[in-house]
Amino acid sequence: MPCKLLNVCVYETNKLVRIQSVRLGSLKWTFNGVILLFICIMLLWNKEYQEHDYVVSSVTAKVKGVAMTSLPELGEIVWDVVDYSGPSQGKNSFFVVTNVIVTKNQRKGTCPEVPQNGIICQKDKDCIKGFWDQHSHGVQTGACVKFDVIRKTCEVSAWCPLESKKKPPRPALLPSAENFTVLIKNNIRFPNFNIIRRNILPEMTDSYLKHCQFNSRTDPRCPIFRLGNIVQEARENFSEMAVEGGVIGIQISWDCNLDGFLRNCLPKYSFRRLDEKESNRTLYPGLNFRFARYQTVNGVEERTLFKAFGIRFDVMVFGTAGKFSIIQLIIYIGSTLSYYALTTLFIDWLIGTSCYSKEARQNYTDKKVESVQDKQQCILCVSFVDENHIALVKRSQKRSLQQAKPISVHPWKEDTGHLHAMVGVRQKDRIIDQQPQVLPRRSHPDWCLCGCCLPSNQPQEQLCCRRSIGRCITTSSQFGQLVLSRPVLEAVLLYREPLFELTEGEEQTAALRHCAYRQYISWRFGVPPKECLPVMPSCSVWRIRELFPSKEGDYTGLRISRTRSPLSSSNTPL
Repeated sequence: MPCKLLNVCVYETNKLVRIQSVRLGSLKWTFNGVILLFICIMLLWNKEYQEHDYVVSSVTAKVKGVAMTSLPELGEIVWDVVDYSGPSQGKNSFFVVTNVIVTKNQRKGTCPEVPQNGIICQKDKDCIKGFWDQHSHGVQTGACVKFDVIRKTCEVSAWCPLESKKKPPRPALLPSAENFTVLIKNNIRFPNFNIIRRNILPEMTDSYLKHCQFNSRTDPRCPIFRLGNIVQEARENFSEMAVEGGVIGIQISWDCNLDGFLRNCLPKYSFRRLDEKESNRTLYPGLNFRFARYQTVNGVEERTLFKAFGIRFDVMVFGTAGKFSIIQLIIYIGSTLSYYALTTLFIDWLIGTSCYSKEARQNYTDKKVESVQDKQQCILCVSFVDENHIALVKRSQKRSLQQAKPISVHPWKEDTGHLHAMVGVRQKDRIIDQQPQVLPRRSHPDWCLCGCCLPSNQPQEQLCCRRSIGRCITTSSQFGQLVLSRPVLEAVLLYREPLFELTEGEEQTAALRHCAYRQYISWRFGVPPKECLPVMPSCSVWRIRELFPSKEGDYTGLRISRTRSPLSSSNTPL
């Protein structure tokens, strides 16, 4: 289309093919109904008609509980919330001590390094003064001293005596920590909707909070949790987990529906273990940290070192809020309309399978698909008397048309209008015009199989009427009656041009020759496929020229034109 300003005001639409078929119509509406049902289910299930907003939250936790344990090094010790909570573990987390290794009466001084972390030495030169690494308890002094009766290790400057125990006690020293409780306060906000909520619901009274305890079945909204129940909900054993520690996740989910009578915005709690206990069995299992308590004895500073094992609880808040939005509904409907194209794709595929006959498939394809050839490519169609179909071939500058391989084959379509007109002409005028028998030519080209063709230098004119050796079509009585009969040709000329003067001369002879070409094409090609040029065989062309010759013996031959009908004279041999 040329680039013009008026082209902006042009409307273009698609071409549709309507097939009158009960089976295909029923199948179409069945598929469309299934697609509509799927769209509606997804619309309601996923609330695609809502506008969504994500939660913004803050969390605070308050642990309560008291435990007493007996330690061999310290005797009986009472643990309250200050002792077992440990240092802060980060945002939205709290820690509870469940097991300890105690090293008491440590003072600053020198002592032999523990063999597992130090270097077994024999002489002082085996130790490097000032050396330390990530496994050392102190800095080496450069001396090699006895660790016990058998072994020697490098002396270090550190808090002595060094921590020597590696494995925590079994069972855990604070098993009663599973009875501790924690109050989790969670405040949330959905900024787009200006909605504020908290997990301590408005209907919860002071007396209720003093006695309630979370239970997934009987009391799923209570914000007070027993630690043992949390670990149990995460499908873990508290006694086993308390030995080396671990990490438990407390998930609070806010899935809020803010639409009218369906309005609902309540928290849901779930629990799971976050650290992989099995994969960590050989590499630093569990969770622990160290802290110390300092005191002064006889003017000398001492400390008691605690290696605390415990469980860290991470509170994670997730949530979305949804509210009806006409814009979101329109967007969803628009995005799902493309699903209906699946029906067309499936039915088109079904028509192309063996469920339909070859003729039905070809008829549907011809109606649905309109081929447009490139200007640089010319498609010719040929018809052989010993075949009942029309073959499409590409034009070649080197290879004869007789030897060209077809790119597609189409069934012959009868031109019913032309047939009825010919029957009417012959019955009205009772035309009986028998042509004499045509004898084969003595010399004919190699590509000729009927023996009546003449040589040609143009590859597109090197075409015989037959695919295999046999009788020529020009010897047929129908060829003489429909193509060469002067009364028939004159009747056709007068039918098309009522004022044409049938006077003897070159003009009439040329008109009859051109009319004979059109008669042959209508007879042998019927309605040829679109965007292709019918080509007459050489024997038929020269038989017509012999009967209706040019006065000077000059003929144009096959002219290729892309702008006129294939039945016009510009597309046929002259």
